[in-house]
Amino acid sequence: MSIVVWLIVGLIAGFLAGKVVSGHGFGVLVDIVVGIIGAFIGGFIAGLMGIAATNIIVQIIVAFVGAVILLVILRAIGMGRRRTT
Repeated sequence: MSIVVWLIVGLIAGFLAGKVVSGHGFGVLVDIVVGIIGAFIGGFIAGLMGIAATNIIVQIIVAFVGAVILLVILRAIGMGRRRTT
C-alpha cells in the first residue's frame, strides 16, 4: 500500500512542480520520477529543519518543494532546456 502512496504523492508533486517551473507537466512517468526524487530531497531538507511529514498533504508539499528544487537545479545546469534545430 505504501508504494501506491509514493506513486500518488510523486505524481502530484512532480506534475505541480513541472507546471510551476516549466509551465507544463512532463508526462505521467517523468512526473512520478521527479516527484519521488523530489520527495527525497524535500524530506532531507524538512528533516534538517525539524519538520515532520505526518500526513499526506504535508508529504505532497514536502515532495513538491523538493521537486521544484530538483527541476531548478537541472535547468540551471542545462539539462532542462529543449534543443531546437
